[in-house]
Amino acid sequence: MTKETKIRVVKTQRIQDFIFHKLTMSFSILVLIFLIGIILSLIFSAWPAFKEFGFGFFVNTNWDVVNSKFGVVVSIYGTLVSALIALFIAVPISFGIALFLTEISPLWLKRPLGTAIELLAAVPSIIYGMFGLFVFAPIFGDYIQPALKGSLGHIPIIGTLFSGPTNGIGMLCAGIILAFMIIPFIASVMRDVFEIVPPVLKESAYGVGCTTWEVVTKIVLPYAKNGVVGGIMLGLGRALGETMAVTFVIGNANKINPSLFSSGSSIASTLANQFGEAEPGLHYASLFALGLTLFIITFIVLSAAKIMLLNMQKREGIKT
Repeated sequence: MTKETKIRVVKTQRIQDFIFHKLTMSFSILVLIFLIGIILSLIFSAWPAFKEFGFGFFVNTNWDVVNSKFGVVVSIYGTLVSALIALFIAVPISFGIALFLTEISPLWLKRPLGTAIELLAAVPSIIYGMFGLFVFAPIFGDYIQPALKGSLGHIPIIGTLFSGPTNGIGMLCAGIILAFMIIPFIASVMRDVFEIVPPVLKESAYGVGCTTWEVVTKIVLPYAKNGVVGGIMLGLGRALGETMAVTFVIGNANKINPSLFSSGSSIASTLANQFGEAEPGLHYASLFALGLTLFIITFIVLSAAKIMLLNMQKREGIKT
């Protein structure tokens, strides 16, 4: 290769690197522009509601379309409670699935079971909602709710959560259906991060006599904690923003009841039920304010998770 040819090759590579750098940067900036545009459009559309109700919009339990009195407390309560129930159920199950697939499962079962878990993530949410309303809710109301009410309903304080009518639908049913939906996401992420742990670390632990549980808790989880937390946050984000499945089974009642058997509403279900019929004005603006509230909740949750990870890393640095 002559000197002139080498120079042309170097120039071509520099041009290619420049184009690639600017192209990838433009993609990143485009995402940021879309995010800013969404935030600004939500604020602009929700401004009439904030102007009318002020901070009272976030502390008022009323949602009266007829008299144009709106508050977001009931929807926030339903969103957070149903999402927390889903996480309480889904995280340990997902951890068990990921642990089985990476450490215990035989090879002939590992691939088909992993594929089945991933396929569950592709099921449309409305299918989960139909399953919850027509299949799960009747069974839940006829057998599981009476059992919970009979066993836990008489315990002081805790019994309040399991009191009330056993008609199947309600906050607990919505949380369980959400758990079905987010288990594939959390389990898939956990499985992937467990698999990237260097085999030499696990083999060394097994070599000195550690059990599988000790290897997972002392080696795998500390190494893959960022991915585990990321998977949980992915599932939580799905649970917070889920619309159709929750709309089918939560009951869509604008009230706060300490019983998990009672009907309620979430931000997403309220938007799904009312946005198509909203007239321009305070009702329309309040629905956009609901959407902005959900965005803020999601942002706070993700920020808290990031701060938690940073604190964990700082503590590890101090220990070392």
